[in-house]
Amino acid sequence: MLTQDDRDRIQAKARAAIEGATMRKDPWWTYPAAMAGFLVAMLIYSTWAGLQTTNHYAEPYLSPIFSPCLALNCEHATFRLVGAWWIVSPAVLVMWLPISFRVTCYYYRKAYYRSFWLSPPACAVNEPHRRYTGETRFPLILQNVHRYTFYLMVANLGFLWWDTIKSFSFPDGFGVGVGTLVMVVMIATMTLYMASCHSCRHAIGGHVDRFSNAPLRHEAWKLVSRLNERHGTYALASLLWIPVTDIYVRLVATGTITDLRLL
Repeated sequence: MLTQDDRDRIQAKARAAIEGATMRKDPWWTYPAAMAGFLVAMLIYSTWAGLQTTNHYAEPYLSPIFSPCLALNCEHATFRLVGAWWIVSPAVLVMWLPISFRVTCYYYRKAYYRSFWLSPPACAVNEPHRRYTGETRFPLILQNVHRYTFYLMVANLGFLWWDTIKSFSFPDGFGVGVGTLVMVVMIATMTLYMASCHSCRHAIGGHVDRFSNAPLRHEAWKLVSRLNERHGTYALASLLWIPVTDIYVRLVATGTITDLRLL
């Protein structure tokens, strides 16, 4: 039986040997550099927003960073499950789930492995790391929780859908505001991101032995497979639109801008 050291040596020898720093003549570094900047910007804003305790609700809009809002100190609680003793931001109760889901996502792994760890930085570019152990050791072995966070995120997506539906309900009845459209784009990008997820594809049909015995699941699997081809696009679009939605709600809540009613 191979020991872990034997596996490490085999994996290390399997790396492509490149003479010099790179065989590329194009500006290959622009992708990892731009991705690093984008991810850092999203992380900084989302962390700041998630630690705020006010201005995350402007009727009828609830920031997705705070959904579901579970604490008594919520400006608009979805469920009041946590009492007044909770004095920090209510987003802390829920934001760990989308963070863990995205961090372990297959697409985001590729993005930040290349951008921050340079493993690998790009095709035909020499790696700075001498050894390669994959995701077989701590902490990267924790990436395997992705399939489980997916199921929890399905429930989270349900709350986001509920928030979006409520964005059509104004004090004077049904209506559509600019904020409503912002919420619709948010839920559309999140739904596409979730539906195109590799874990979703597996949950629908990855463990079916014979698709001929499950024609409906086969059709669903083919649809998700087509969405999966653009999973990276949906991942980035949904990540961008969460802060955009929060910013819009925050600006309306502080009175900086007025939500324009379209209908």
